[in-house]
Amino acid sequence: MAIGPNDGGQFETDGAAEYDAYFGTPTHDDHVLFELLTVGVFQVGLSWQAAASKLPIYRQVFEGLAIQPVAAMIDELAIPEIAAFPGMIGNQRKIRAVLQNARAILKVQQEVGSFSAYLWAFVDGTPFLLPALERDAVAHLSTLGSAVAKDMKRRGFSFVGPVVTHMFLLAAGILQEAKDPD
Repeated sequence: MAIGPNDGGQFETDGAAEYDAYFGTPTHDDHVLFELLTVGVFQVGLSWQAAASKLPIYRQVFEGLAIQPVAAMIDELAIPEIAAFPGMIGNQRKIRAVLQNARAILKVQQEVGSFSAYLWAFVDGTPFLLPALERDAVAHLSTLGSAVAKDMKRRGFSFVGPVVTHMFLLAAGILQEAKDPD
């Protein structure tokens, strides 16, 4: 099963395989975007595989990763409980960021209509093709990723630095890397 708008109850899946299969697919669903952003938050300091493998656990502890219920969680009660959940990445700052990001998404939805519309407006609704870069080069930063990160932070998002945001935009298919002609 792949990441999708109705996957909140999928607790027994291979999160890394789901994420890998979905990575780069142009995404216009706010739920899916929230899942991808959550993986990005937990990826800081870890491999994408380690962070994505926990996707079924994120769904369990974060109300199926449904934006509204996550936004309604009370930090002081939810964070210690989530951090103690078996198999969960227990970093309380990252857990707090997920709650904060859900709240920020709700504000964006009220202002713009959807989180998707907000993100896709940065590329005029069409995936932005990045030039092919050598794999050995540090290519995780983009001007667009930095601009989106700055605006997201201004809107109350957390753990959305330029690298996390760049990778999130790649995962969501908003940014796409050109393939080497080899």
